Amino acid sequence: MKEGVPVTFRTEVPARESSSPREERIRVEVKGLQAWYGSSRALHGIDLAIPDQAITAIIGPSGCGKSTFIRCLNRMHEEIPAARVEGHVLLDGVDIYQPGVDPVAVRRTVGMVFQRPTPFPTMSIFDNVAAGLRLAGIRSRRTLEEKVERSLQQSALWDEVKDRLRSPATALSGGQQQRLVIARALAVDPEVLLLDEPTSALDPAASSRIEDLLVQLKEKYTIVIVTHNMQQAARIADRTAFFLNGELIEYDLSARLFTQPSDPRTEAYITGRFG
Repeated sequence: MKEGVPVTFRTEVPARESSSPREERIRVEVKGLQAWYGSSRALHGIDLAIPDQAITAIIGPSGCGKSTFIRCLNRMHEEIPAARVEGHVLLDGVDIYQPGVDPVAVRRTVGMVFQRPTPFPTMSIFDNVAAGLRLAGIRSRRTLEEKVERSLQQSALWDEVKDRLRSPATALSGGQQQRLVIARALAVDPEVLLLDEPTSALDPAASSRIEDLLVQLKEKYTIVIVTHNMQQAARIADRTAFFLNGELIEYDLSARLFTQPSDPRTEAYITGRFG
């Protein structure tokens, strides 16, 4: 961390018995979050508690602040010229915006996957996954190979690429490239995984594989996904938040929000009356 501030995000999570209901543990807590692009305010005082080992979906029409919100969760919003943030984002109880917290350390802990697959075009499959590890100073060939294999297995891609790790990443299909990008994010051992419309550019079969993958990954990670696909949110998300005009309108268990929304604006959106 910068300025020698001893900030630790990672905490030990007690083992849970699958035979009994698990107690929900909040991993990320957002309090009074506001975000601006210059003089234009994009988020208006968002309060949201994101549980660990679960998928939280963010839905809402275009321009409602969904992508801005998740970019604030790993301090990527501030990379935009004239953008600023107020409020608090607590990760394991530590405010990631407090003075002295290194944004690079935050982004290593809170990984991001974007809408379109973004493999590094001049790198091989192996080097794409290893890129973040090398930036973190890992040079041991054995360590790199072990972590790359583990990450590709976690992203359900290893069996498809293990015999061509030195091939260009751009030779992969769109769905494979997106799983490669997920593997690259997982390689640096994040605690939270943010995904901004990760299947919008993929065909239905590839989208289904990504959805299945996310359901598997939630056993280890806290996952937040922005999606325009309400059927996708209903299928895979444990909780769903509905945003409108930069405000959080409703946040509930997905099963309840999609069947018994408490706000008429939520009902209007999920039934297709606008958006």
